[in-house]
This record gives sequence, structure tokens and C-alpha cells, in this order.
Amino acid sequence: MSNNIGIYNHNLGEQIVREMTNDEQAERDAEIATWQTKQQAKADAEAEAASKKAAAQAKLGALGLTADDLKALGLV
Repeated sequence: MSNNIGIYNHNLGEQIVREMTNDEQAERDAEIATWQTKQQAKADAEAEAASKKAAAQAKLGALGLTADDLKALGLV
């Protein structure tokens, strides 16, 4: 990962690229950690939803309902 930061001055039309300060690097690391946590929570929620859907379909299948029956009932 790059330790550089780009700053663009619109008034002067120039771009400055420099190394991040320790505070800027710490803030960036915190942003990355937060993003990774959110991505993991999203993936966990999607996996849980898929698991619940599969369990529900298995229960309905045990009652003798097929995927076509569920579609006909508007449950899919």
C-alpha cells in the first residue's frame, strides 16, 4: 500500500503528492479497517440469508412442495 497522499489545489491548478503524516496514515488505516469490517458483515449477512432461504426451501420440500409450486404461489 502506498504511503503517499495526493492533494490538488484547484485555485493554482497544481497537484502535490507527498508522504502521509503519521496521523493521516492512522486515519487511513482506520478507514480501511472499518471498510473491511463492513464488507465482512455484508458477506456474513448474505451467507446467513442464503442459509435461511435454503432451510426454508428444504422445509417446504419436506411438505412436498417443489420450486415450481413455490413460483405458482408467488413465494419465490
